[in-house]
Amino acid sequence: MVIQGLPYDLGVSNRPGARFGPRSIREASCQLAWGEVWPWGFDPFDKIAVMDTGDIEYSYGNSKEFFRNAAKQTNKIVSAGAIPFTLGGDHSISSALLMEVSKAHGPVSLLQFDAHADTGIGPKIQHGAMFKIAADAGTINPAKSIQIGLRTPFNSTLGFNTITAVEAMYQSSKILSERIETVIGKSACYVSIDIDCLDPSHAPGTGTPIPGGLTTLQLLEILRALGGTKLNIVGLDLVEVAPDYDHAQITSLAAAQICQESLCLISRTKP
Repeated sequence: MVIQGLPYDLGVSNRPGARFGPRSIREASCQLAWGEVWPWGFDPFDKIAVMDTGDIEYSYGNSKEFFRNAAKQTNKIVSAGAIPFTLGGDHSISSALLMEVSKAHGPVSLLQFDAHADTGIGPKIQHGAMFKIAADAGTINPAKSIQIGLRTPFNSTLGFNTITAVEAMYQSSKILSERIETVIGKSACYVSIDIDCLDPSHAPGTGTPIPGGLTTLQLLEILRALGGTKLNIVGLDLVEVAPDYDHAQITSLAAAQICQESLCLISRTKP
């Protein structure tokens, strides 16, 4: 597993600041360095090799250079047989990551936690259209992909499976994990977590907050339940943490916990 930071937020439609996300998540993660993770019962660093390559460098304001460098670095990670775990940055960064991961694994299944479907029509370098572009380009397979936590209008014609935030509220984590496994099966799975999948009361530090979302516990419980599946996870990202809008590190702490338990999930599904 290789962690990389992509400090980029030139693709936002509302509040900027996600470029400081990687830094704030790493800072919040310091208080999690206690060994065994509850309730997993083990320390993921005892089971998988993990390194952090730091943040991608690019000339500020140069989007083309950023995406070129992000793709190059991700290609190195994937070519080495490792799993990239990327800290964003706004959600537009996923386009470069999916492109490189799909080169190695073919069209991937997308497991997306998000308030927005991000399947709108628009330019490539913005955070609301990249998954439509990826579907059109064949880097993801919508029929074997699932979006969870949606609570804004979405394009149902693309073929993505969806679970709205309201649906998720009334289903147990076990049922949700079973639905996810049924859709994705054994195909290569890319996990993309937009922190705004959480309700603003649980993640105020984000650029496009939408009330009525998942709680932090709901999301963690879904990840924990997925530990009992056979998902073939080949890449992950966690995006849209904008600490300037946060309070008492609520969002950064949630993001760090999500990262830690995602490592546990990888440890369990890829022993």
